[in-house]
Amino acid sequence: MVSASTMSEKTLLLARDSCNNRVSIQRRLGLLNGVTLIIGAIVGTGVFVSPKGVLKETGSLGMALMVWTITGFLSMMGAICYTELGTTFPMSGCDFTYMRMCFGELPAFLYLWVYIVIIGPVGNAIAALTFANYVLQPFFATCSIPPSAIRLIAALILCKYLI
Repeated sequence: MVSASTMSEKTLLLARDSCNNRVSIQRRLGLLNGVTLIIGAIVGTGVFVSPKGVLKETGSLGMALMVWTITGFLSMMGAICYTELGTTFPMSGCDFTYMRMCFGELPAFLYLWVYIVIIGPVGNAIAALTFANYVLQPFFATCSIPPSAIRLIAALILCKYLI
């Protein structure tokens, strides 16, 4: 059994940078974790919602596959850009660090503020609503899903996610 003090020491594990003797968080993101993070960020919940719309708008399976291939290629280009940014600026902070290094403190701060207040919560709400809709569809196969049920499941997911 691990003691509470050992757990807190592992949780607050910090490393000293030997060059300028500053404290920073140790990097512990391996290849598999990095790949799954990138795939999750690129794919998101859209893969569950958009195939039906793409097939409907294109009119044929071949054209729909072409659209998915092109968008997959564009997503790969975005991932390659993030890889380049990550190797150019090997610091923690992701988008905030990239914005700060390229555009300065104010645009980076504004981006981070908008992301924390608007983009992040809205994205989580959309993902929770999408998941709730797909979870409830088998139970309401012959009729429409009550909006209150979708909102309840989504709220439970968000509460569990935030705790």
